[in-house]
Amino acid sequence: MRTKIKKYSRFIRPIIVVFDIIIITSVLYYFSDQGYLNSEFLIFINLVWIFIAYFTKFYNVYRYTHIAKLATYLYSQFFIFILAFFAYFSIFREGEVINEQFNIILSFTFLITFFKFFFFLVLKSYRLRGKNYRNVIVFGSSKSAKNVIDLFKSKQDLGYRFFGFFADKKDVSDKYLGNISAGLIYASEEQIDEVYCESDSIRKQQLRVIRDFCSKNNVDFNLIPENKDIYSKDLMLTHYGTIPILKPKKLPFEKIETRILKRVFDIFFSLFLCVSLLSWLLPILWIVVKINSKGKFLFKQLRDGADGNQFYCYKIRSMKVNTLADKIATTIDDDRVTSVGAFLRKTSLDELPQFFNVLKGDMSVVGPRPHMNIQTKKYLVEIENYLFRNSVKPGITGLAQVNGYRGEISKKSDIDHRVKLDVFYIENWSFFLDIKIIGLTILNVFKGQDKAY
Repeated sequence: MRTKIKKYSRFIRPIIVVFDIIIITSVLYYFSDQGYLNSEFLIFINLVWIFIAYFTKFYNVYRYTHIAKLATYLYSQFFIFILAFFAYFSIFREGEVINEQFNIILSFTFLITFFKFFFFLVLKSYRLRGKNYRNVIVFGSSKSAKNVIDLFKSKQDLGYRFFGFFADKKDVSDKYLGNISAGLIYASEEQIDEVYCESDSIRKQQLRVIRDFCSKNNVDFNLIPENKDIYSKDLMLTHYGTIPILKPKKLPFEKIETRILKRVFDIFFSLFLCVSLLSWLLPILWIVVKINSKGKFLFKQLRDGADGNQFYCYKIRSMKVNTLADKIATTIDDDRVTSVGAFLRKTSLDELPQFFNVLKGDMSVVGPRPHMNIQTKKYLVEIENYLFRNSVKPGITGLAQVNGYRGEISKKSDIDHRVKLDVFYIENWSFFLDIKIIGLTILNVFKGQDKAY
C-alpha cells in the first residue's frame, strides 16, 4: 500500500469545531449572567451545538462546496440551535427569562457566521496561491470529462492541481498523457491524491481495476456519472459548481465522529471493568497461574495494530514457557497449554489484560482480532482484503469471533470467513453493532465455544 505525503487538511475541521465552541463559551462568559455561568448549561449548550451540527452537516464543508451551500448550512444550524437554546429554559428552568438572551443569540450568530465565511474565503485565497492542493488526474476523454478538466483549470481556488488525463482513445490535447494502463502507473509514481473517471468511454472492467487500484493505494476515487449512475446505493452525488460528481460514500471509520464515539466508549467500558472486575480477579488469577506452572503471569506478543503500527498484546500466560509461542498457534490438545491455561482459554479469561491495551489506545473493545505476526505475513499474500482489517484498531472480541470463527485456523475457509466478517464489520459499523457483539461475547463465555482452546 502506498503511503501518501502527509497533508494537513484533516486538521481544518477539528480546529474550526474547537474555535466555534470557544466562541459560544466566551460569549456566555462575556455577558456574565448567572443563568449561563454554570457547568450544567455550558455542557448542555456545547453538546447540543455539536449534536445539531452532526445532523445538519454543518461542518461538512469541502474545497468544492459552493458559498450558497455554506449559507444553507448556517441557516439550518442556527434555526435548530436557537430553538434548543430557549428549550433549555423552558424545560429545565421553568420558563425563566434571563437577561441579555437576545444579545447572546445575536452574538453567537454574528461571530460564528463571520468566522465561517472568513475561514472559507481565507482557505480559497490560500489555495489560489498554490497551497493546500490535491494532485488529480482524469481517466476518459468525453465531454463530461473535459468539463471537469476545464473546471480544474479555471477554478484554481478549489485547490486541485491537474496533471493530465488518460484514455485508450488517443487525443491531441496537450494534457493527454497516455492510455488507462499508463495512468495507473503514473498515479502511483507521481503521488496522485484523487482520480476522476468518466463512465461513458471506459469499460466497466477498467473502472473496477481503477477503483481497486485506488482502494489499495489510498487514492480517492470519483466518478463523472451517466444518469443511471446517480442512483447507485454506494455512491453519493455532489456538485462542483454545476458539474455532477459521484463519490463513494464514506465508511463509518472514515468519519472522525465514529472514532471519537468508539474511543470514548472504549475508555469508559474498560475503566469500568478494570475497577469492578480486574482489580480483584487478576490477583486471584496471578496466584492460581503461579502455583500451576513456572513462568511470568503475563504473556506479551508483538502484533499488528491500526495502519501497520505494532504493539505488545497482553494475555494471561496459559502455556508452559516455550520457544515456539511466537511461531506456532495453539492447536487442539496442544501439550504446551497448562491445566489452568485450558480453563482460562475456554472462558476467555486469558484475554482480560487486553483491556489495558484498550486504555493505552492500541486496541478497541470490539474490532478484528489481531493475529500473530507470522500469520499476518502469510495471509497478506494469500487472502484478498486481508490488509483492509488493519485500517481500524484490533479488538478484544469481534464479529468473526461471536460467529464461531476463533481459535485454530485449520483450513483456508476459516481465515476467508474471518476476513469477510471483519470487512463487513468495518463497512457496516454502528454503535449498536458493538453492543450486540459485546453481549454475544459475554453469552459465549458462559455457554462456551467449540474452538475455544
